[in-house]
Order: sequence, then C-alpha cells, then structure tokens
Amino acid sequence: MKKLLCIIAVIVLCSFTSQKSRISPKGTLFVIGGGHKDEHLMEALVEAAQLSPKDYIMILPMASTVPDESVEGMVHQLKEVTKNKITSINFSKSDAEDRKLVDSVRHAKLIYITGGDQNRFMSIVVHTALFDAIHAAYQQGACIAGTSAGAAIMSETMITGNQLKDSVYRPTFNRLEHQNLETAKGLGLIKSAIIDQHFVKRSRYNRLFTALAEFPDKTCIGIDEGTAIIVRQNTVKVVGESQVIVARNPRGLKKKSNGMITWDNLTLSAYDEGKIFKIK
Repeated sequence: MKKLLCIIAVIVLCSFTSQKSRISPKGTLFVIGGGHKDEHLMEALVEAAQLSPKDYIMILPMASTVPDESVEGMVHQLKEVTKNKITSINFSKSDAEDRKLVDSVRHAKLIYITGGDQNRFMSIVVHTALFDAIHAAYQQGACIAGTSAGAAIMSETMITGNQLKDSVYRPTFNRLEHQNLETAKGLGLIKSAIIDQHFVKRSRYNRLFTALAEFPDKTCIGIDEGTAIIVRQNTVKVVGESQVIVARNPRGLKKKSNGMITWDNLTLSAYDEGKIFKIK
C-alpha cells in the first residue's frame, strides 16, 4: 500500500511540474535587430515594459567587450524616455550564482541585454541561477529586451554567427548549404522561432535560409537595424523604421549529398511597423 501511494505521489508531482512548465509567461519580449535606436523605438520599449514608478530597469552588458560604454550609452537613451531607476550588473560566471545579485535581476521589470557577442553572454549565463532568474522575471511579467547579440540569445536554438564550413567569420554567409550553420543553446525565451539580426542591412538571407533548412519546424525571423519585434506569447508586433523578414514552412525540402539545399516553396513575408503575425 505504501509503495502504491509513493507511485501515485510521483505521478501527481510529475503532472504538476508538466502543467507548470506549460504556463504561458506573463512577460513581454522586445527584440531589437541592432543599429541605431531612435526615440520612437525607445518609447515603444518603455511602453512594452509597462513600468510603474517604483519599477527599475536592469542592464546586462556581458555580451560586450566594452561593457561600461554599452551601459553608459543605454542609460543615456533610457533617461530620455523614462524616469525609472536604471542599474546594471556586469556578471562574471561566479557572480551568476550570487543570490543577492541574481535577485536584483529577478525583481527588475525591464531587463535589457546589450549587443556584442551572444556566445560570450551565454558562456556566463548558461546553467546558472542567473539564467533561472531571467526566466522567472519573464514568467512573472517582466519585459526582457535585447539588441543585436541580445536579440540572438532570445531563441532556444541560437545562431552563433559562425559557419561550420568556413573558418573565417563573415557578416553574412557566403554559401547556402546544410551542415554549415553553427548553433548553441540560447536563453530559450522563444522556443519555436530562431532570431537573426542586422538582417536587411547585412543581407543575411543565406544564413536565415540555412537555419530554416536545418530547423524546418521553426519560424525564422530576421530583424533589421532600428527595428524590433514585441512578442507576447505567440503574437508578434513590429515596431521601428525598417522591416522584419519571416521565413517558414519549406515544402519539398531536400538536403543533397553534395551539401546543396533545395526546396520547392516556402512562406516568405516582409513586415513593417504595426504589422502583426503569429509564431507557432
């Protein structure tokens, strides 16, 4: 009888955990494609965060090689559109387990991740209490924002920027082949989409199409500079001065032995400010 009760308890616990993991986050994502952020975009960011007077903003500059400059620039822009308190922490790997510092992130209403190198950011954050705190803040209603590298890390499947078949880094891919896209674990705030940035400006279509071929079940989103997407659950709204390119549903996809990728058709959309679309 005792054994049976233990089994039932385990089943109930697993069911509760599964249901909890499926709860939709109360927060918002504000994902910027990089480049200049004009006052209109900054106002949209503050509006998306729905800040009350007592809320504060946390800047995380770990992706940047010049974190102090990144923070200074962002603080200057934020002060032009909000009076809320602004703070920052440049976490090290050990700091990412510091309860007091991590709680400062957990309780922020707007968490902003700067540009730089997404791999640098994730090397500090992955498998830490800080990673969990960012997720907890998002679940509780915070706005998680990021630009450039800070946009790429939003995806669970994160584009690192590197080609596996070319040792030289290029701002856009010089080939359209499978097994050429390097990915890594991102924050995973977006599960069913892959984000690319500086998109139209740097003509990153080859990279996005390669991502779609490797992950055909995902929605692949390229955000241009000066432009952002606002994500609330699976609804996405575009804001900013340029476009967002969305590729999905490749039909007749083939990955050939010589590395070539072919398909018969796919859904390719271009959206500008105010347009709304869904992700899976």
